[in-house]
Amino acid sequence: MSVIVTDGGFAADDWNGELAAPEDTGAAAVLLPSDADPEVLRDRLDQLKLVAVDFPSFADGRGFTIARRLRLMGYTGRLRAKGHVIADQYAMARRVGFDEVEIDLDLATRQPEDQWLRRADWKAHDYQSRLRA
Repeated sequence: MSVIVTDGGFAADDWNGELAAPEDTGAAAVLLPSDADPEVLRDRLDQLKLVAVDFPSFADGRGFTIARRLRLMGYTGRLRAKGHVIADQYAMARRVGFDEVEIDLDLATRQPEDQWLRRADWKAHDYQSRLRA
């Protein structure tokens, strides 16, 4: 079981469908590995309801780049970071375009909801705002 993290805190996963491989052209949702090129989805971005990007390790930041590229390519659907994302990375995940983060129950226990909520005001604490102040 997993926990979905949003700006409002922890929630249950409300996605009922399967996550298919990027090559499954008929799928409504895909799980994109961290080493994948998001260009493989370009021709069907408007058909996808959910794109989950795998984070195999909290030290692997390729998923942040994938999310940003998907948003720049015009993807407007639900974008989820899935895997080993830690609370300290939540603000970055939101800034690059993720709507939510999926973590396992073990991580949710080690990093409770209050730690994630402290990072939920991600718009107010960006680098450029601090420079302007």
